[in-house]
Amino acid sequence: MKQQICILGSTGSIGTQALDVISQHPDLYEAYALTANKRWKELADQARRFHPSAVVIADENYYESLSSALSDMPDIKVYAGAKALEEIVESPSIDMVLTAMVGYSGLAPTIHAIKAKKKICLANKETLVVAGELILQLAQQYHTPILPVDSEHSAIFQSLVGEDNNEIEKILLTCSGGPFRTFTHEQLKSVTSADALKHPTWEMGAKITIDSASLMNKGFEVIEAKWLFGVPADKIQVLIHPQSIVHSAVQFVDGGVKAQLGVPDMRLPIQYAFSFPKRLPLNGDRLNLFSHPLEFFEPDVEKFKCLAMAYEAINKGGNMPCIVNAANEIVNAGFRQGACSFLAMGDIIEQTMQRVAFDKNPDYDIYVQTDAEARRVAQSIMNNK
Repeated sequence: MKQQICILGSTGSIGTQALDVISQHPDLYEAYALTANKRWKELADQARRFHPSAVVIADENYYESLSSALSDMPDIKVYAGAKALEEIVESPSIDMVLTAMVGYSGLAPTIHAIKAKKKICLANKETLVVAGELILQLAQQYHTPILPVDSEHSAIFQSLVGEDNNEIEKILLTCSGGPFRTFTHEQLKSVTSADALKHPTWEMGAKITIDSASLMNKGFEVIEAKWLFGVPADKIQVLIHPQSIVHSAVQFVDGGVKAQLGVPDMRLPIQYAFSFPKRLPLNGDRLNLFSHPLEFFEPDVEKFKCLAMAYEAINKGGNMPCIVNAANEIVNAGFRQGACSFLAMGDIIEQTMQRVAFDKNPDYDIYVQTDAEARRVAQSIMNNK
């Protein structure tokens, strides 16, 4: 029986690479449902190629366009809206859900997939950033496995395989440093979104590429690692590693370090999440260690304050990471649209953290309220800059 996969966010970077993995193993995997936010043309093209049972366009304004484009394929059901995303993951036919949506929007459908006891292949880090404690409680309650797809967390996961209950002394979370790694504070004042979108080693969507430039992405990955692996934030060390070859490592109590290395290619962690515990053949480049020096540096948290704020948020706990995530989504979009500078992003997030009501023990409704309030506050601060 082929494993039936639902890809939330199939037209993005992770989604398209996941479809490549599926196409390399047509005897094992099948795309049951594909979803997109607004990119209905790409979604229609994917539907024609992979023949899923259903497609969902989150933005209802594009429902007619998508339906019309697939009118000659009546076997493919077409749905639209946030509610449809939550319902499609609950389909009895689905075995796995790859959560590759961008940002906070991935939270609700992931919760529905967990409650439907689907295997979760998690590429939407914001789900754990916003509501890590709740997600872990639900996964335990519904006996739902969550396998990491982020390259760093997949590397940690791969390094822990076979270690059973051996104690972790430290997680070494690697980071390319982004395009501004060597910039001075003075130089950072004038960088543009076009500069930030030129990532040195990875090809990713615009939102995560900006987050990588500010190191907020790495801060979010610290929070994600805390929840996935049960390691406190003070035992998670970020290492700037410009070559992006060592994807991350684990140091154990005996001083031994295990790492996962490979070329910067997301298809490997995607496939590993699909196939675990098996390793399957995968077409692609192979690592040549003769051609790469391996360098490691400490991050400058004064220059890149977003990383420090992420540590502050997870140490405070409660709804504070949710506040940071919401504010970051506002300033990230603002920076891309020219509404705020690169350095102003961190300042606005910091001010939002100070102004939004803190809740030590949030439930889902509190997360929803917090997200909305933090967005309003961040937008207001940015408008008045």
